Amino acid sequence: MQKHILLVFTLSLAGLLVFAQPDPWKITATDIQPSNYYGITVANGMIGVVSSPEPFKVKDVVLAGVYDQYGRGRVSNFIRSFNLLNMNLEIDGSRVQASNIQGLRQELNMREASFTSSFEVPGKATVTYTYYALRQLPFTVLMDVSIEAKKDIRITASSVMEAPDLLKDVQNYYNEIDRPHVVLSLLTSTAKSPTGKLQLCASNSFLFNEPHGKEPRVIHEMWDNNMHLMKFSQQLKGGETYHFSIAGTSITSAHHDDPLNEAERLTIYARLEGRDRLLQFHHQAWNRLWESDVQITGDPQAQQDVHSMLYHLYSFTREGTALSPSPMGLSGLGYNGHVFWDTELWMYPAVLVLHPELAKSMVEYRFQRLEAARRNAFSKGFKGAMFPWESAEKGVEETPVWALSGPFEHHITACVAIAAWNYYRVTQDKDWLREKGWPLLSATAEFWASRVERNGPGHYDIKNVVAADEWAENVDNNAFTNAAARANLQYATAAAKLLGLTPDPDWLQVANNIPILKMADGVTQEHATYKGEGIKQADVNLLSYPLKEVTEPAAVLRDLEYYEQRVPDAGTPAMTQAVFTTLYARLGNKEKAAKWFKESYVPNLNPPFRVIAETKGGTNPYFSTGAGGIVQSVLMGFGGLEITDKGIVQIKSVLPPSWKKLTITGVGVQKKTFTVQQ
Repeated sequence: MQKHILLVFTLSLAGLLVFAQPDPWKITATDIQPSNYYGITVANGMIGVVSSPEPFKVKDVVLAGVYDQYGRGRVSNFIRSFNLLNMNLEIDGSRVQASNIQGLRQELNMREASFTSSFEVPGKATVTYTYYALRQLPFTVLMDVSIEAKKDIRITASSVMEAPDLLKDVQNYYNEIDRPHVVLSLLTSTAKSPTGKLQLCASNSFLFNEPHGKEPRVIHEMWDNNMHLMKFSQQLKGGETYHFSIAGTSITSAHHDDPLNEAERLTIYARLEGRDRLLQFHHQAWNRLWESDVQITGDPQAQQDVHSMLYHLYSFTREGTALSPSPMGLSGLGYNGHVFWDTELWMYPAVLVLHPELAKSMVEYRFQRLEAARRNAFSKGFKGAMFPWESAEKGVEETPVWALSGPFEHHITACVAIAAWNYYRVTQDKDWLREKGWPLLSATAEFWASRVERNGPGHYDIKNVVAADEWAENVDNNAFTNAAARANLQYATAAAKLLGLTPDPDWLQVANNIPILKMADGVTQEHATYKGEGIKQADVNLLSYPLKEVTEPAAVLRDLEYYEQRVPDAGTPAMTQAVFTTLYARLGNKEKAAKWFKESYVPNLNPPFRVIAETKGGTNPYFSTGAGGIVQSVLMGFGGLEITDKGIVQIKSVLPPSWKKLTITGVGVQKKTFTVQQ
């Protein structure tokens, strides 16, 4: 009898475990603690909306490309936009808030790029709302609201437009446009950025399901200079479910010469498209994005996590722009929204392999700032183009002066060039190479030819730099800087020959004489005075991947075993371990690769949506740099994908022991499928 009971319990537990497996597309939170809550972002590459634990509130609205100088560091910073999705809901005269609801449940649907909150108002109603950053409309958001009455109730719903504190000269408007077939109620606000440089505008409108003439009456209320609202009331019978939506637009003078009127025009456009068409086109756009996917068999949690990483990379980038994501993407104001090597070396390769059209926007960002890079080189006494360590709107150096990386972290220039060459290699687009790739490659090659100090054969030294390992400041002959400069010069030479041009013969002369230092035991030395100290992040190991400077397996392993022991357990960014993952997978060590894969992000996850912080225990998510590095470890490590002069090929690799199969779909311009099985 006891065995029978035990068997039943075991089978029941097994069933629960199967049922509790992570959903590959949905991240659900039911244990929501406001004091330990890190929001998840819904974004479309232009506008990002960050979730809040409070009902009908969002934490931040962030717009790509919107910078002004205020506060921190006397440099340009990302600016919060108007919060155009906040709402108030009253039921029978009582405001719905966290203290009087039960069963709050929030869910990110990555397949559909939507965020849903649902809860009970005890004895009165079940409430659900879902919002979207519409993929087909770069400046437009949509929120759907559903209220199921448990008894006869009266609801009053208010759309609240509130200006962040840093904005000034706020002006609020309310307009009703009456046409024979529709009445449009527009809640609109405009303000100046902190220095007055930019005009920020937002507008929204209710979308009702009732036929024209039967819609609820909308009332406008002005509360103070920074906040106003529009509201309507409705009587519901017990058992009745009432639906309505809010469509809104946020846009600035960085995007349009007449942002105030354009905000209202775009809101009117969305309002008259209607909810169903808006969602139809949004879903179609995301279906196209997810044609390029990573499918993992055998590890449901890894599948969900990798989908989350891909979702964020897709959400933070947009086709047809000249915008490039910051380390935190559109999840907040981290790193002032500036663009670093995080884009070119960490996020870009994964995006390039899966969606070259998205990656093209990142390269276009640099191309349009090439002249600023030329001026930067000129000011330092060099030729060609020298890209800034931190870049924002104009492409000038935006690093705060206290950070030595601004004047000295020069490897960023080579990272930009390598990204440009890889775009050509993946797309084989020779017209693009001639028009945009070549100017980037040749100007950066000119920089390195002038940057080296020519101290004899094998000693074209690159002195006084901040290494890729940023704890090494003002050092000579940094391994990554030197190897990246060599690659830049070699790629520029190759591009010239491909285009029928005559390359500067000095470029290969310089490349062949830039030293890569070695220690007595053959390990690559991080820089000239390196003596085995701890390292902040990957440097030497990047010479094996992605630079291919160190290729012999024994040498790759020698460097890997040495430097993996020199990364502290805490305080370092979440991408170094991803490089270790990639290299061990390519070397065929599945156990070590699996270990470093988990180490690369699991200790950095924050509740309740498993968002990645920059460091273990960090509180500044979402760290899309880390996501890019980890996705690379899946694509180029476990998946064995390799970017070559002939396009994307697959080399031998291994999977973690728990993974049964890895399928990568929609790769490159041919949208190929690659698989790896145990």
